[in-house]
Amino acid sequence: MAVAAVVAFGLGRLPGEMRDFEVYWTAATRALSSEPLYRVSDGHYQFKYLPAFAVLTSPAALVPLPLAKAAWFVASIALITILIALSLALLPSRRKALWWLIVMVIVAMGKFYGHELVLGQVNLAFAVIVLLGILMLRDGRGEAAAVLLVGAMVVKPYAVLMLPWLAWRAGVRAVIATSAAVAAVLLLPAVLYGVDGTIELHRAWWTTVTASTAPNLTNTDNVSLAGFFMKWLGNGTTAARAAAIAGLLLAVGIALVVGRGKDVKRRETLEAAVLLTAIPLLSPQGWDYVFLVATPAVALVVNYDRELPPTLRIVSWGAILTIGLSLFDVLGRQRYGVFMEWSVITICFLVVISALAYLRMRRVA
Repeated sequence: MAVAAVVAFGLGRLPGEMRDFEVYWTAATRALSSEPLYRVSDGHYQFKYLPAFAVLTSPAALVPLPLAKAAWFVASIALITILIALSLALLPSRRKALWWLIVMVIVAMGKFYGHELVLGQVNLAFAVIVLLGILMLRDGRGEAAAVLLVGAMVVKPYAVLMLPWLAWRAGVRAVIATSAAVAAVLLLPAVLYGVDGTIELHRAWWTTVTASTAPNLTNTDNVSLAGFFMKWLGNGTTAARAAAIAGLLLAVGIALVVGRGKDVKRRETLEAAVLLTAIPLLSPQGWDYVFLVATPAVALVVNYDRELPPTLRIVSWGAILTIGLSLFDVLGRQRYGVFMEWSVITICFLVVISALAYLRMRRVA
């Protein structure tokens, strides 16, 4: 898989690709010099992560950009392997052959992995950190899980959606560990920026995130519920209300899935898979390639597909194959544009979540 990825994307293309990685490297450079991180002049490529991310990655600024890109490309390939391995290792029980699970996960998620490599994004790192946290939680190490999930929040702020679930599952000591870790994350930039500078950085971060959200909703690659309804209903109050209602229903559904998990063996895997899959749907900044975090969800559906009723099984397999085979090079520019404009990917992952919900209602996983 690693060889195939290198051949497909080519180390020689790195200087002209990995545009998102350049954003991180630029932010790291600014942090190293205690310069402002959030600048309107950066346009579409504004830095939108927590200040702690720039501070933690600031050593990367000591490495020339082309070399840093090459290193992150290789690291990302390794992270794909680790993500798939963790997703399979966390299965409550294995019902299918290992080779079949690996093949189907790659078929479904491969295009997202490829997009991640080309952009130089950090969603792979985010997903791996979360799954390591789930592994800690499964082993009864709630405090370690809390630290890892807060670490994932530094990589991608939308990990905050998982913290209430962690508090519910792991108890008071994990809540204390989470609070301490969050405080450390918020205070970390003070090392380079001082207290006043750190406060100003967080204000600038919030302004940047909120100001850049609305324009992104109409992008065809936005797969969030907000983007879905805006594409179908137009940019208006009706779409906003529909997205809010859908988001609330999804949250209620997740709560029911979690509540139904009492006495289910290794319940953490399915619950985490549902939460990870919901992240791109609930986050207004949900781009299609972020769905690579749904790797554990796809592994679960493929593994337990025979436990699904016939209709849901057929629909679930249709969704998985649609996700994986809806390639630009296969559909062509026009068909692919229509495919994304209709937010078919969003619907497919709602089907995946529905399959997971059924498995939990039947207490299979």
